[in-house]
Amino acid sequence: MRSDCPLNFGLELFGDRWSLLIIRDLMFFGKRYYNEFLSSAEGISTNILADRLAMLEETGIVRRTKDETHRQKWLYSLTEKGIDLLPVIIDIGLWSDKYAKNLNPGRDFIFGKAKSRQASIRKWRSRISKEHLKK
Repeated sequence: MRSDCPLNFGLELFGDRWSLLIIRDLMFFGKRYYNEFLSSAEGISTNILADRLAMLEETGIVRRTKDETHRQKWLYSLTEKGIDLLPVIIDIGLWSDKYAKNLNPGRDFIFGKAKSRQASIRKWRSRISKEHLKK
């Protein structure tokens, strides 16, 4: 790390779009396998995907385990540290929805039937925690 600035720490970790898109896919789209990340609309390359998944695992944001149903596949899930990025991801989505019109899925996807940002975060956190923190 180049400085002790908290913003720098985050940017060193998430300085490119791919890390946040992988986290987005884990949080909101239920992607858990390497090939599922490759099928995302943004078109990540295999070498970048492998690098980002390794970095996210090394920093404790993502956990990689063997899939019990298919022992040759790895299953990726968010850790508590990764789930704690939920408000950041939601805020980036809300900011983008405000300034770049006609995006999909936009504000309705983030909020759903929730009446506020906090209610939406609670709803998503509950769902994501159930999916990713299973023992």
